[in-house]
Amino acid sequence: MCTRAGAVTRNDQRGTGPGPKLITPVNRQVRGWANDFDHGRSRPAFRAMNWFLQQRMVGHLKRRSQRPDRPPKGVTWYAHLYKQLGLVQL
Repeated sequence: MCTRAGAVTRNDQRGTGPGPKLITPVNRQVRGWANDFDHGRSRPAFRAMNWFLQQRMVGHLKRRSQRPDRPPKGVTWYAHLYKQLGLVQL
């Protein structure tokens, strides 16, 4: 799953789009992955996936060339990603 989510945010022409448009395909993949692996003791894997996605999305948003995305003043990256942009958390 990390390789698929990483491919969406990688540093090439496909990975330079705006954050909200990028979050839609990532959310679709994350929901499908969560449905497949929601059996047994899945919390450690979900926690690792949440951390990976958060780090990858923050890196992507900071890396945007002309206008990097930043959270509003007084808002953390965590709140910006999950509450404002709508990234799915497992």
